[in-house]
Amino acid sequence: MDMQELVKEFMAQKKFALVGATSNTGKNGYRIFKNLTRRGYEVYPVNPHLEELEGVKCYHSLADIPVRVDVVDFVVPPPVTEATLKECKRLGLDRIWLQPGSESEAALAFCRENKLRVVHDICVMQN
Repeated sequence: MDMQELVKEFMAQKKFALVGATSNTGKNGYRIFKNLTRRGYEVYPVNPHLEELEGVKCYHSLADIPVRVDVVDFVVPPPVTEATLKECKRLGLDRIWLQPGSESEAALAFCRENKLRVVHDICVMQN
């Protein structure tokens, strides 16, 4: 499946976990949250240092989210991505969206080795 087909499939989903959500309005972790929410997606912000974002409960980890999300969207530095991908695998979450800047060779290799479908080098807000 090519990247554009993956993007189309991912955007057709309803529930997004946003790893790296932030209340800092200048950062993509905030802009992506607002963008997806405005477009009608259910967004589950993940940030261990945040209790809520714009009135939405924040989760400290993917495992804390009470529903099964369809897509895990990453907007964190590569070392955090690499650690969190292991949690995705453990939880059986296999649609991974690595925002520009969150990916690394190690992260992409992990996705390939573990049959996780991954979108990278494309911002979710442009789709």
